Amino acid sequence: MTEVKLKRRCAIYTRKSSEEGLEQEFNSLHAQREACEAYIASQRSEGWVLVRDQFDDGGISGGTLDRPGLQRLLEDIEDGLVDVVVVYKIDRLSRSLADFAKLVEVFDRNGVTFVSVTQAFNTTTSMGRLTLNILLSFAQFEREVTAERIRDKVAASRKKGKWMGGVPPYGYRVENRKLIVDQERSEQVRWIFSRFLEIGSATALAREIDACGIRTPKGNRIDKKYLYRMLNNRAYIGEVVHKGDSYPGEHAAIIDRETWDRVHTILRESPRKRAARTRAETPALLKGVLFGPDGAAFSPTHTRKGGKLYRYYVSQTVLKHGAGACPVGRVPAGEIEEAVISQLRAVFRQPEIVAGTWKVARGHDSKITEAHAREALQQLDPLWDELFPAEQARIVTLLVERVDIASDGLNVRLRVDGLSALTREMLAGGIEAAA
Repeated sequence: MTEVKLKRRCAIYTRKSSEEGLEQEFNSLHAQREACEAYIASQRSEGWVLVRDQFDDGGISGGTLDRPGLQRLLEDIEDGLVDVVVVYKIDRLSRSLADFAKLVEVFDRNGVTFVSVTQAFNTTTSMGRLTLNILLSFAQFEREVTAERIRDKVAASRKKGKWMGGVPPYGYRVENRKLIVDQERSEQVRWIFSRFLEIGSATALAREIDACGIRTPKGNRIDKKYLYRMLNNRAYIGEVVHKGDSYPGEHAAIIDRETWDRVHTILRESPRKRAARTRAETPALLKGVLFGPDGAAFSPTHTRKGGKLYRYYVSQTVLKHGAGACPVGRVPAGEIEEAVISQLRAVFRQPEIVAGTWKVARGHDSKITEAHAREALQQLDPLWDELFPAEQARIVTLLVERVDIASDGLNVRLRVDGLSALTREMLAGGIEAAA
């Protein structure tokens, strides 16, 4: 009587750690599969048959179980569709002893046998399990030694100034595994460092960079966080960094050491102090009240050239959509502030303004006469230039509701209640001049 062998459904699993060579018509995964198919064919008399599905993982390390092909295999095992798992070598399935223990637990729970083509044994016997644990221990040892060797190689290469891969810094490109200066972007890097020296604010600089349309190589905005990484990247001064230590690099520097040191002198100061100093150096009398022809607000900004400070107001439309988006994109701060102050000084001398101010002020204090109101407003004109910048800004905010830039000049809208409050302050001696 002929003995009938039970059919054993065999699934082949293949894996390759690197992606190198996967594009070839016949690669390592194909070689593993051919060897496993030949082994299964040799066991046909034992009822072994190959399942139709393929379970391959190309370019994925054996140090993790999070592999698409392996996860599909485990799902089929849990569904009772596989009886034998066949691999070319044990480490194709896993290089981690702990991970392999988890896989063997899944195999045992579902009555699945594990077979290696080049290391002939199976996990159903105690000797097979002992051999498996020994081989896995060596596989894990080899993996750890390889990792140490790679770390040592990276450290030695860094100390020699070599580029060891990764995303190249903005302003460089990679050719033949070396950093090469990108001429166009390197100029932008120099401008960014120079501009930071002028304004001392990463927040303001990020807005300007965005307005100029400068983007990362991936097309993303250069925000404040990205900007700080750029300003602290020692690659720009021709160095490489390994575990906190820097070494002379093989690549050319984009930023000179003097500029780097000046930038980092500023960076060592707290952002809050830098912001306070910037505001003190660049008083903006019309902040929050200046608007362009399209109704968009204008924001104060400034630049330094040759040690001299130049202040401007820039349209939010221009900052968001670039130059040309607004007919009036930028105006000199000194000129437009002087124009508004001139209109205010003229207002202080107008009889109808004096009368209107007196009427409002009288509602708060019946003792104030029209002569008092006229005298107070007239005193403000010669006193203006002696006021502290902060006091000038406060008075403008108190008096001016809105300033619109039109094609034919400026339209200044005043606050009548502000004039009244200012008059009462003047009469009470509350306006302080600079020493």
